[in-house]
Amino acid sequence: MHGPGFSGWPAWLSVVLCGASGVYCLLRTRGCAGAERRAAAGEAVMGFGMAAMALPAAVLSPPVWSWAVYAVVFGAAALGALSGVRRGGHHLHHLVGSSAMVYMAVAMAAPAQGAHGGHGGGGIPLLTGVLLAYFAVYVLRSGARLVPVGVPGAGPPPGGDARPEFTRVCRLSMALAMLAMLVAL
Repeated sequence: MHGPGFSGWPAWLSVVLCGASGVYCLLRTRGCAGAERRAAAGEAVMGFGMAAMALPAAVLSPPVWSWAVYAVVFGAAALGALSGVRRGGHHLHHLVGSSAMVYMAVAMAAPAQGAHGGHGGGGIPLLTGVLLAYFAVYVLRSGARLVPVGVPGAGPPPGGDARPEFTRVCRLSMALAMLAMLVAL
């Protein structure tokens, strides 16, 4: 997150995982329609945005205004997810993820409170803790769902996604990156 606590290989791993997830989700939009297509597009935006936010400061020192751009983009994504929450599905997770990205962008734009040397303010510890707990539970649940328990050779589940485990892995990767970014906040 452009600070001393999030650099080196953890930052690069987050960039690669989130960027790859964004590419996969973008490609997934071509093979689906309707709500599934909108969800895949939202996940692609989230993946690319997280990859950009995770770039180490040594590579890219973002201008001050970039945090406002992140907040607006993810705020719009949160509003889009909010409209879909009533329909259920994965929209609530999109809302939490987009809201967490807005929170991190605002925290990074805030003036430093202490000896961080010009880096963001670090956020509100209680809110950061709640988000950490949410994403930790999400990661554990998603990881458990990847363990095969079905009948081998049963074929793809109904709904059009021939490889739903790839979608789950992308979501799991982004949730893991979100955990790392929140810890570094």
